[in-house]
Amino acid sequence: MTELAIATHNLRKVYGGRFGRAPFVAVQDLSLQVPRGQVFGFLGPNGAGKTTTINMLLGNIYPTAGGAELLGRPAGDKDVRARLGFLPEKFQFHDFLTAEEFLDLHGKLYGMGAAARKKRIPEVLETVGLSERRRSKVREFSKGMQQRVGLAQAILNDPELVILDEPTSALDPLGRREVREIVSHLKAQGKTVMLNSHLLSEIEMTCDQVAILKAGRVVRQGKIDDLLAAPSTVEMRVLNQTPALLKELHGLARTVTAQGEMVTASIGDEGAIPDLVAAVVRNGGRLMALIPRRESLEDLFIRVVEGA
Repeated sequence: MTELAIATHNLRKVYGGRFGRAPFVAVQDLSLQVPRGQVFGFLGPNGAGKTTTINMLLGNIYPTAGGAELLGRPAGDKDVRARLGFLPEKFQFHDFLTAEEFLDLHGKLYGMGAAARKKRIPEVLETVGLSERRRSKVREFSKGMQQRVGLAQAILNDPELVILDEPTSALDPLGRREVREIVSHLKAQGKTVMLNSHLLSEIEMTCDQVAILKAGRVVRQGKIDDLLAAPSTVEMRVLNQTPALLKELHGLARTVTAQGEMVTASIGDEGAIPDLVAAVVRNGGRLMALIPRRESLEDLFIRVVEGA
């Protein structure tokens, strides 16, 4: 069994270019490796190519060039599709059905037998907190409740790989926490989750690895702990500040800002921290506190997308 849940090789999708229309490259030379059993964040600004990539992985559209494998089989393979779960960002459900009827319909589409559907539907409704509304029609649900029932259908067939496109977009903080718990539960079962969200704080709390897209290309990919490992800013409380002290700190850091007793230094790597401390002591300052602060995922995302 392959160790990768998703692998793409120079995936490319071009629209247009015929009948006088200028070609538009939606995805170009995209290569991803998503290990099994991890939660993978798929990030990028609007128009970066995330939805196009997901549709190619699902087999809904064909790539112009390159290839992709899911669970060791080509994207679009019938057997692989039966082992997937998917919640699209913009969904339109049969709102005249009750939650149970909606899930029963999707269970049939998954090829699940009657006994399996009867057992599984109450389980997933309990998981997403809709057991008491199982006989309510979908049209009676709030946007957040519709998101929950959509999540229920995505995990109904006990998939090995779950792809969630903005699963928390309509949820309140409690609902977002419940989705994080569901994702953590899926991971604990050995399943792989590919998660697309603009709520980067949610991604930072939930995901093991991320890939950031810009204009159809992956511009940064790796484990979150590695990408955000080094502190980018050091906050120091320094007494007895002098012009000579601040001048030396300016020579050791990218930027230095002093406000009262607080000095904030932007650094390239954590190796600069001992030099900052030594400079304070050497110039007669008294270091009362030092707090290294690493870059957040949101800071990294903005810096990478803006090309800084």
